[in-house]
Amino acid sequence: MGAATETFYSVIRRQGITRRSFHKFCSLTATSLGFGPGAATAMAEALETKERVPVIWMHGLECTCCSESFIRSAHPLVKDAVLSMISLDYDDTIMAAAGHQAEAILEETRAKYKGQYILAVEGNPPLNEGGMFCIDGGKPFVEKLKMMAEDAMAIIAWGACASWGCVQAAKPNPTQATPIDKVITNKPIIKVPGCPPIAEVMTGVVTFITTFGKLPELDRQGRPKMFYSQRIHDKCYRRPHFDAGQFVEEWDDEAARKGYCLYKMGCKGPTTYNACSTVRWNGGVSFPIQSGHGCIGCSEDGFWDKGSFYDRLTNIKQFGIEHNADQVGMVAAGTVGAAVAAHAAVTAVKRLATKRDDAKQDH
Repeated sequence: MGAATETFYSVIRRQGITRRSFHKFCSLTATSLGFGPGAATAMAEALETKERVPVIWMHGLECTCCSESFIRSAHPLVKDAVLSMISLDYDDTIMAAAGHQAEAILEETRAKYKGQYILAVEGNPPLNEGGMFCIDGGKPFVEKLKMMAEDAMAIIAWGACASWGCVQAAKPNPTQATPIDKVITNKPIIKVPGCPPIAEVMTGVVTFITTFGKLPELDRQGRPKMFYSQRIHDKCYRRPHFDAGQFVEEWDDEAARKGYCLYKMGCKGPTTYNACSTVRWNGGVSFPIQSGHGCIGCSEDGFWDKGSFYDRLTNIKQFGIEHNADQVGMVAAGTVGAAVAAHAAVTAVKRLATKRDDAKQDH
């Protein structure tokens, strides 16, 4: 079997991984992605038979935190994803080649896998002065981005920089740093925002594409629903304190030591869609809110321009500690009663209209 037809399974078997360990890997990965047992079987079959996906990983204006996050993935281990699952043919940050040799590899991969490779983009292109604020291989990054996107199967926008623009695009944005979907408009783009994104979210997206040979279901902003369909607030372990009206009022006060809600300290969890409160960071050990700091909303568009990270959100409603369970129940019952009454009124109007029509026909 030549290098062009190598599968993930053939590579890991050559590395001495047993079939039992392979199936355990598939089960753990399917579970971490929120899939059922059937998906583990489909994943095993796909990784045994399908060729590894060629990936070109490019860097624009960014701090490399996405790469730093990616290499710390635990499920799957990044060595499995990078060295076996995909064929990472070009990444100027971690590849051994440099200079002219690296540029030659880029052109070779583009020609060899035309229309078949995934273009992963970390960072964004600045457009001011012809893109001269980010030069890659002697060319403006925006030119290389357009060139490589032209023959890509799909594009992954890693992190807030590629997805939204991040701090480079914050006001007044002197370089005119721009999200990649404003530059590339004729290719499907998967946005995986965050500063950086969670490691397992990144490898999860790659695993899904490799397994099923298609893009994951995306929301209206282009983010994978499997990771960005719920607010951090919805699954936060401090949510009961929010509902009870128990908040941290000052850093390191008694409420902070008791683990009360950080909403009043500026936590953006109620308006941020991400998997931090479920997948968490560092192999599932913790996430910012668990560490005692509010969410800064880094996976949302324009989070740098929405004021201080410690400004309290003003449009979020809660039950409040002054409401007991009976009162909340009465409000809910009243709402249902109002809905029933409204439905009855609409039904009565429809019946009256029908009677009038019947009376007209009789005449």
